Amino acid sequence: MTASLHDRIRAAAPALRGRLLADQPLADLTWFRVGGPAEVLFTPADEEDLAHLLAALEPDVPVTVIGLGSNLIVRDGGVPGVVIRLGGKAFGGIAIDGETLQVGTAVPDMRLAKAAAEAGLDGLAFYRGIPGSIGGALRMNAGAHGGETTDVLVEAHGIDRTGALRRFSHAEMGFSYRHSDAPEDVIFTRALFRGTPGDRAAIEAEMERVTAAREAAQPIRERTGGSTFANPEGGKAWQLVDAAGCRGLTRGGAQVSPMHCNFLINTGGATAADIEGLGEEVRRRVRETSGVTLRWEIRRIGVDSAAVSQ
Repeated sequence: MTASLHDRIRAAAPALRGRLLADQPLADLTWFRVGGPAEVLFTPADEEDLAHLLAALEPDVPVTVIGLGSNLIVRDGGVPGVVIRLGGKAFGGIAIDGETLQVGTAVPDMRLAKAAAEAGLDGLAFYRGIPGSIGGALRMNAGAHGGETTDVLVEAHGIDRTGALRRFSHAEMGFSYRHSDAPEDVIFTRALFRGTPGDRAAIEAEMERVTAAREAAQPIRERTGGSTFANPEGGKAWQLVDAAGCRGLTRGGAQVSPMHCNFLINTGGATAADIEGLGEEVRRRVRETSGVTLRWEIRRIGVDSAAVSQ
């Protein structure tokens, strides 16, 4: 009988200190609350623990990293290989030194905005409008309300698939709109940001403005995955979706938000296939009506149920 992936990892990396769980449900770790289990879910104790796992892991085992699950669809068949989720003190701290902030990648974007404001550092208030974590912000150059990660990042640190620690300067991140050219196998663990001295009251007022604008325009009380499609060059994704007649469109338990049609929502009984299928239908209709092929901003990971049953 072939040993399970969980058991093979335990044998290859006996010094692991983090949590290593087999066949672990992931739906409750996502904002959509859908999807199948991880073959193995690993929550490392710190950078050294993560490096130990990656160095010991069989080269052909897939590795997938998830954060807060806000901009994520986990497909119904689950995620093969190892899913890594950073958390705890090792990846959740913020240290401020003058105008710089050393931030763990498990820190929610909103918490970074608050910490910067409390320190009187301007330039990071836009993070108040992004419902993700710093790891995701680095990977996709997250931005909102006129600011982007590229505007404030100094450098990022991570660990690659061999277990080696890597450092990336701002230039080496290769930022563009909602994208980074950093190697796909790197798991970011911490980052250094720089703000500019500002008035705390003014910064907090700007954050309140961002919060009010978000609450007025987005279905934040729903089970959603945030902005679904990246804006095409020179245009707005939501306008194309609206013009294609997709506002309020449904598939199973999934719906295009009537409030903001670049958001998909789980109305209560959706599957991951419902949500992803609805998104693809929206893309098809937009392509037919405008000639524009929308690019997914939401990450989609794992396999569908049909692939598992074959």
